[in-house]
Amino acid sequence: MDYDILLYAMLSLGGLGLLFGLALAVVAKKFAVEVDPKVEEILDLLPGANCGGCGYPGCAGYAEAVASGEAPVTGCAPGGPELAEQIGKVLGVSVENAVRKVAVVRCRGDKEHARDAFTYYGVPRCSAAQRLDDGPKACVYGCLGFGDCVEACKFDALVMGSDGLPVVIEDNCTACGACVTACPRDIIALIPYDEPVFLGCVNRDRGKAVKEVCSVGCIGCSLCSREKGNPNGGIKMDGALPVLDFDHEDHDFSDPLRACPMSCFVRRLPAEGAADDENEDAA
Repeated sequence: MDYDILLYAMLSLGGLGLLFGLALAVVAKKFAVEVDPKVEEILDLLPGANCGGCGYPGCAGYAEAVASGEAPVTGCAPGGPELAEQIGKVLGVSVENAVRKVAVVRCRGDKEHARDAFTYYGVPRCSAAQRLDDGPKACVYGCLGFGDCVEACKFDALVMGSDGLPVVIEDNCTACGACVTACPRDIIALIPYDEPVFLGCVNRDRGKAVKEVCSVGCIGCSLCSREKGNPNGGIKMDGALPVLDFDHEDHDFSDPLRACPMSCFVRRLPAEGAADDENEDAA
């Protein structure tokens, strides 16, 4: 065996390895991307849920965006106002109007109150059922009840109730918005956490057309938007559907809750100074 040839080969390979290593080191240094230390600080503060509720690809994407000023410090819903304040300190900015929100289901058309138009045998997903003649529910605005929103929630804040409607577990809800995006009928919305009343319907039809498909659907009577039914204001009609303005000064949607002839308004928090079972039938 020619040991000189073997030694030469080993030295050659070693030399080439060293040469390539030096070349890679030079290239890595030349093309290195500087990382803003604030990005790392913000990323360490984030919950790591990677829920996408901020509109960016994961927590790392949001950290980069907020550090560069492209995203607001209040963009991480799971972190809430406390996290927004912490991020604000890292960036040296003041944080205002960081309002905690919660998801609500704007449909009361359960198995008892809303009828089906036909029996559905397809894929048990709301998105699939929606594509088949607008779904099996006679109300083309109502919840289809297959739980796409439940599947989308990464925080176990939604479960399907026995009545065929999703139920929000508010203690777990981070208001990330994944359920809002997952619903093909725009039924789930995010409202301020301290708002006790919301409208539990998104039906845009009127009167008889609504009653034919759901016994608790909004009939567009507009009583809730008038001074008699809502003396504090804060509700305007968008066609046949009331729109609640939660930023309206001195609003109190408990009045429309009591005035609504169809019991479309939902009380999610007890009335101040009232018993917890007040308006139980409307909750």
